Amino acid sequence: MEAFKQSILELITETSTNLPPDVREAIRAAREKEDAGTRAALALATISQNIDMAEENVSPICQDTGLPTFEIHVPVGANQIRMTAAIREAVAEATRLGKLRPNSVDSLTGENSGDNLGEGTPVIHFTQWEKDEIEVRLILKGGGCENKNIQYSLPCELPGLGRAGRDLDGIRKCILHSVYQAQGQGCSAGFIGVGIGGDRTTGYELAKKQLFRKVNDTNPNPELAKLEEYIMEKANTLSIGTMGFGGNTTLLGCKIGSMNRIPASFFVSVAYNCWAFRRQGVTIDPETGKIKEWLYKDEIPADTPKQKNDGLTVAPQTEGSRQIELTTPITEEQIRQLKVGDVVILNGLIHTGRDALHKYLIDHDSPVDLEGGVIYHCGPVMLKDKDGNWEVKAAGPTTSIREEPYQADIIKKFGVRAVIGKGGMGKKTLQALKEHGAVYLNAIGGAAQYYADCITQVDGVDMMEFGIPEAMWHLHVKGFAAIVTMDAHGNSLHEDVEKSSLEKLAELKEPVFK
Repeated sequence: MEAFKQSILELITETSTNLPPDVREAIRAAREKEDAGTRAALALATISQNIDMAEENVSPICQDTGLPTFEIHVPVGANQIRMTAAIREAVAEATRLGKLRPNSVDSLTGENSGDNLGEGTPVIHFTQWEKDEIEVRLILKGGGCENKNIQYSLPCELPGLGRAGRDLDGIRKCILHSVYQAQGQGCSAGFIGVGIGGDRTTGYELAKKQLFRKVNDTNPNPELAKLEEYIMEKANTLSIGTMGFGGNTTLLGCKIGSMNRIPASFFVSVAYNCWAFRRQGVTIDPETGKIKEWLYKDEIPADTPKQKNDGLTVAPQTEGSRQIELTTPITEEQIRQLKVGDVVILNGLIHTGRDALHKYLIDHDSPVDLEGGVIYHCGPVMLKDKDGNWEVKAAGPTTSIREEPYQADIIKKFGVRAVIGKGGMGKKTLQALKEHGAVYLNAIGGAAQYYADCITQVDGVDMMEFGIPEAMWHLHVKGFAAIVTMDAHGNSLHEDVEKSSLEKLAELKEPVFK
């Protein structure tokens, strides 16, 4: 079992830090489709740079390493109890080593277990088969994209598309809508797995299982193969684009499965996955516990061109925007000069803050002065070095919309001048930005190594009782680049993209599949 545990630890490390070739190829192809100098092109360049950095550093591609979910096939007679114990030990070890962020939180108390172990975590599904080998597949699906999962009960009415009936065309409409509703909040461009039928539980399970298919495979069901091809073509006409910035690529993969249902229920379940599509698999020798084969490590063709990693901080001027350098604390006058589309390069002290901290700050004073400051929606991966000092191992943005109930009040109460996150925020925050002189800066979701490299020093931490991801980390940054997507003049790129993509979605209303 010790060798088996080490094999699982190797699988977790590889999944967290190194995207498989089929995913890399999908991202490379997306870069080629984007117009040079656009926001989407710059985002994809940053993503590509982050992928390379994660592989080189053997550190998490994205700081949100999600909920580890294992799908395991075992020979008859395999001891699943001992295997489960070994997997749990490997998960705890991977967390200690900084390959996983501690993500297991008690739903009643909010307490973080600190090692990714708890009731229901990690998720381990066993299936017996007649082969004389163990197959283990792992997916690390972060909370940002997990929150954009969606389930439809047919028939239903859908914005822009009208009635979706209990037929193939109704299914088509649901899948298109699932891409539209994700916008940039799930770190688009993304991948979707779709489950048709089943009940509410098995439908989602089927949808997630589709994500274990390879990006370039062909569905054995001709009707579903045709539907997958259609969705890939039409979803990319919505122009939501990478990070919701607009652009030519919104969807990188679509995989659809179906199963029987009862007459009264007709569910279409969609599992959305971000560009940081972290899934990997191995076959393991049941006698030795050692890895025999990797399942997704196909060789990239030798003639595949290398991509230049011209990320945000070295980008040319884009779509008429400017590149502006700011050092904290920031004045209201500086903020009022910014406009949507500007690339801001931040230097100085910034402070992380997520769900627990925002809730706390509504009723309490801040442990540090936030006047003229920057709040970064981020739950980093942190480890202590041999001298006991904190090191940032991964530090990309989390989805900001969760803080919408709090953000306007916090901007007003503390004099915050900039909020960094991903996916944008709502009307209440937009009004506060305008009224109090602040901006929303959209960082590149998932680019955890790219942004960790911008952090020069950890100045301290408060609220550790909330757990490492939810604590308030005080970080010195240099050359931290993000794009203004909501400014102090009432403009929001996110509103504009959502409106235009809804109009394009409505153009796909007419029946296609009879």
